[in-house]
Amino acid sequence: MSAPDTPGLIDRYLQLCEDRRLDEAGSFLAPQARLVFPGGREYSSLREMAAASTGTYRWVRKHRDRYLVGDDNGRVTVTSLGRLYGEWLDGTPFEDIRYADVFVLDGAQIVEQHVYNDLALVASLRDA
Repeated sequence: MSAPDTPGLIDRYLQLCEDRRLDEAGSFLAPQARLVFPGGREYSSLREMAAASTGTYRWVRKHRDRYLVGDDNGRVTVTSLGRLYGEWLDGTPFEDIRYADVFVLDGAQIVEQHVYNDLALVASLRDA
């Protein structure tokens, strides 16, 4: 897969995750893919990741503002930058919470996903 194709692949994967079409999204992952989320939480599947988020918000989506593509020792890296929006558990909406997702691809498969965002920080400030 050439680098120009990878932002579209990542965009499709993220959309499927947002739509909770997790089996379809999982087809983008290599066997034993690493899914690392804020706080160093690591998941072995998208279903495990989705289940862990149920105590944080009702739903969340991404305004995907831009993609950065690079090389990591022969593997393609794609960084998705943007803003989260959604709804807290009490029904209050939130928006414009920054995020960065870093993906490492081997061919057309995601071997690593590293998620960074300010969701927990904003939640803690909200509860203070």
